[in-house]
Amino acid sequence: MKTSIIAGGLAGLLLVGPALAGGDPAADKEKAQLCAGCHGAEGISVNPAFPNIGGQHADYLLHALKAYKSGKRQNAIMQGQVGALTEQDMEDLATWFASLPGALKSGAPGL
Repeated sequence: MKTSIIAGGLAGLLLVGPALAGGDPAADKEKAQLCAGCHGAEGISVNPAFPNIGGQHADYLLHALKAYKSGKRQNAIMQGQVGALTEQDMEDLATWFASLPGALKSGAPGL
């Protein structure tokens, strides 16, 4: 009984995980095109210098975007990209990329 309750709770978290960042995945598909130059249209980069972000946890992506914006995380390219983003923009982008299958699920080469 206890195991089934825990398993049910974990399954529920997995289903709502991308929504935890508070964004709307459909709302920012167009906005995410700015990210595609480095991270790929589906968040799978063809250049090993840029990380795969498709399928990544929304809360991790949101935290990273906020850290770039605040300067806690240093990268000139990313700081330039996030400079004009609002809190809602960052939430939407995090949720959008989290909703994608990602490199590990898609079998992208080089993983």
